[in-house]
Parts: sequence; C-alpha cells; structure tokens
Amino acid sequence: MNLYANNLTYKLDNEFHLNDISFNFKKGNLYTILGRTLSGKTTLLKTIAGLINPDSGEIQFEEKEFSKIPVWDRNIAMVYQQFINYPHLTVYENVSFPLKQRKIDKEKIKNDVDEALKTVGLIGFENRKIQELSGGQQQRVALARSLAKKAKILLLDEPLVNLDYKLREQLREEFKRIFSRGFAEDTILIYSTTDPQEVMELNGEVMVLDEGKVLQTGPAKEIFENPKNLKVAEISNDPPMNIINGTKINEKINVETININLPNHLSKLENKNYCFGIRASEIKLSNKGEEFVVELAEISGSETLLHLKRGKTKIIVLIEEVMNFKINEKVKIEFNSNKFYVFGDDGKLISSPYGENNG
Repeated sequence: MNLYANNLTYKLDNEFHLNDISFNFKKGNLYTILGRTLSGKTTLLKTIAGLINPDSGEIQFEEKEFSKIPVWDRNIAMVYQQFINYPHLTVYENVSFPLKQRKIDKEKIKNDVDEALKTVGLIGFENRKIQELSGGQQQRVALARSLAKKAKILLLDEPLVNLDYKLREQLREEFKRIFSRGFAEDTILIYSTTDPQEVMELNGEVMVLDEGKVLQTGPAKEIFENPKNLKVAEISNDPPMNIINGTKINEKINVETININLPNHLSKLENKNYCFGIRASEIKLSNKGEEFVVELAEISGSETLLHLKRGKTKIIVLIEEVMNFKINEKVKIEFNSNKFYVFGDDGKLISSPYGENNG
C-alpha cells in the first residue's frame, strides 16, 4: 500500500508552491517534511488531503488515482498547527465525534476511543471539558481524534509549532513514544516541521523542501551527516550551519588571518577558495583560541547562542549552558576542524566529515 506522487506542481499568484514533486511513501513508515516557513509543506499536505488540487501531476494511493476519490472517501486524518477541538464537548466526545458521524457501532467506538486516549496518555481525562486542559493536552486530544479514525494516511502539519518551549520538548518525547509503539503498521505518517531537532528525534525518512522544490530525500541521519548542498545544510541545522569563506593553503585553512590545521578528511583538497561549513556546537570557547567580538548573546532554554564577528566573518556558537556576555566583548574560540564541511562555488557538497565525497 503506497502513496505515490508524480511531478506535482501548484502555482499561486505566479509563484511555485509545489514545483515538480515526486515521492513514493510506504505504509508503516514515518515521513518528515522539513522546510522553512513558506517552503510548501502545508500545501503538499493539503494536496494529499484533497483540499488543494494541483495544476499538474498525479497522486495515487493503493493504485487508485486520488483525483477520482472524493475527499471524504480518502480515509485521511490531519492535525493542524492550530489544533482544532470542540470546546463545548468533553475529551471523549471530541475523540468519538468523527466515529459517530460514520455511524459506527457504540462498542467499537468506545474501544477505538479508549485505545487512542491510551496511546496519547489521556486515560482518565475522558469527562474533562477542553477548556480544562493545558495546551499540550488539547493538542493530544486532536491527535487522539485522528488516531481513533484509524486513517490509512495521517498528516501532521507542524503540530508543536504554537506551543511553548517546555511543552514542545515534552510532546516531542511523547510523539517519539507514540510513533515507536507500532500503532501505525498499516498507516502512512507524514509529519511536517521547520525544526531539524524534531526531524532527528523522530528519525524517519526525510524530504527537505525549499520554495516548493525537493532538495534532498533520505534517512534523517543521512540528511544530517551529508547535506547535499549549502541550502540543505542551512535548513537541516538549528541554528543554521555556519558557512565561512576560506582558503585551503597546503596544510592549513586560512580564515580572516586565522590559520587552522587541515583535518585528515580534507587532505586531498586543491589549494583554492571554498565555503567551509561547521555547526555551532562544534565551536568552543577556549583561552588558546582566536579572538572574535560579541555581536549578540541569546538565551534559548538552557543554552546560549553567541553571535560573533571577526572582519567579514560572522558565526554562531552554541554553548550548552546559560552564560552572560556584553556586546562588543572579546572572546576566544576554537574550531573543531575535524567537523568541517566543504562546499564548492555551486553550493554543492564537496567533502563531509562523515565519509562522503571526502576531498
């Protein structure tokens, strides 16, 4: 049972929202659509759901052309960013609502609702009204309603984006637990997000979207370790991967008068200019390092994002603790050159620290 798309295209106001998208999604698998805001993620999910008709291309499910199947017969459930519940109904009534609409046997409704509530950790909340629940619990009610439908395709459109930081962390863990329990053996799960951390934690197959176009597909680990180009490297990291202009000269990499020892995986590089990529977590504060100037320090949860500058080079350093810095303060940092990526003038990956395309 596959969900298959071929050359999907959709334009609005002369702009591509979907640009020649093809995929083959299989039952029992989780697929994550990763992309920035306005990359086409929601448009793609709505196209699968039948809420948007593509200008060209086709979607097939179970070898049937989707365009010939009415929306209400597609057996699809969708959870939106703005979770939708019925405030005048109890939790049980919210989850059972679509089943009652289908006039399913009462005993089966109860079994399916109980199973869904157990899956999302809401057993004991059946008689609560929606306004008595926290934001995270309300989102779980919306998810339970979709699960109870036992849809063959479950679409989740950035379901955590409107929750606060702590709640997102909590629900991320719960989603991992839910998705790993095997409830979806006969379901195709498609989860869209702007957050690379969610992608890595959910650990499914990934499609990276940008301006309606697929940039790269593959397992989460492969996308993280070997981003195909600069754009993927930026999108698949939070904060975005630091991209630094530098020159390889014999056994050194020169950046803003800094000479960095050449790591082994870059030993075959020609002597010339490149774009070097390094994650914010691979740069450390060090008294033995090179001097940069603080432009901004952001506290994010239990971490500090340090924005630094030296000459024309700007970088972000991720510090795994809360620290205070003053604007224009001078700090010293060290690059872990063993984690350097190299990209060419065309933006394509030349070398990765994880073994692909080295040198």
